[in-house]
Amino acid sequence: MSLLVTSDTTTLSYWLNWRVFLCSVWVLAPIPFAVYILWKYECPDNSKSVKNCHKEHERIFWHGDETWKPCLKQIHPLWLLAFRLVGFFILSATLIADLVVHGFDILLYYTQWTFVLVTIYFGIGSIISICGCYPHCKIATALNAHHAQMDTENGLFIPLSFDGASLEVRRNEKSSIYDLGKLEFANSRLSQIFQVIFQMSAGAVMLTDCVYWFIIFPFLTLKDYDMNVLTVLTHSINLVVLLGDTALNSLRFPWFRISYFIMFTGVYVIFQWIIHASLSLWWPYPFLDLSATFAPVWYLSVALMHLPCYALYALIMGLKRYILYRWFLQ
Repeated sequence: MSLLVTSDTTTLSYWLNWRVFLCSVWVLAPIPFAVYILWKYECPDNSKSVKNCHKEHERIFWHGDETWKPCLKQIHPLWLLAFRLVGFFILSATLIADLVVHGFDILLYYTQWTFVLVTIYFGIGSIISICGCYPHCKIATALNAHHAQMDTENGLFIPLSFDGASLEVRRNEKSSIYDLGKLEFANSRLSQIFQVIFQMSAGAVMLTDCVYWFIIFPFLTLKDYDMNVLTVLTHSINLVVLLGDTALNSLRFPWFRISYFIMFTGVYVIFQWIIHASLSLWWPYPFLDLSATFAPVWYLSVALMHLPCYALYALIMGLKRYILYRWFLQ
């Protein structure tokens, strides 16, 4: 959907006015606060943050094994791996088809930025699931073989007394194996990036799909816009597969990581400003045009939408936890 250029965006008069100043405040002001929140809650080496914030509670947000283990023990990790692989190929095929049909100019849209982000999420998630499932299956096979060997050696002999020391040793050996895997993933930068992308893409997907279907789509309907399959897919399939992964995974959803979502949108808007200051191009979204009289109102409205969009996904996560504890974990 290419929009006509309303004015020359490369002139100083376009940028030196009160509308641009207000829009800059709405976009740039939240970024320092987002950085401060991340510095306070995310940095493990920040001793002040550990003292001022929830101490032990603050340190539970990095768990490498949660990136590849399902939310229920009854679900094998291979099912989550299979879903992520299917999701990655569906998203990749849709993105490639969109680029072939509409060209690389489509990447100017925030929707495509979000779509690429979700595709990266499923790509990294597939790699992490493969790395997690392999030692998991290998350890499970070794333990089963060990139990089978012990059963063969003992035959039908069932001791009346319980060898607590032997059982404790076996538990310690098993625990040490899994602790080693947890430590490896907990220290993995890839796992940390993966968890950040999850929170970032969750909010961004809710924002893009809500803005499109509730704001842009009604406007296009009035203009007799010809809807195509790719447009529907790029504004729906990303949310569908992300919700499917959310239903299966065991990732957490801390509120302070809305900061990544805010920074992601801020980077996109700043990128658009730099591009339009250099070249006189059409705006991918009409409410991004700074020459419009109500541009500050639009910018503020979209900025405020970050909170309910992130809260809506947090509500979905809370509903999932409620269902798990109410029906499966009791």
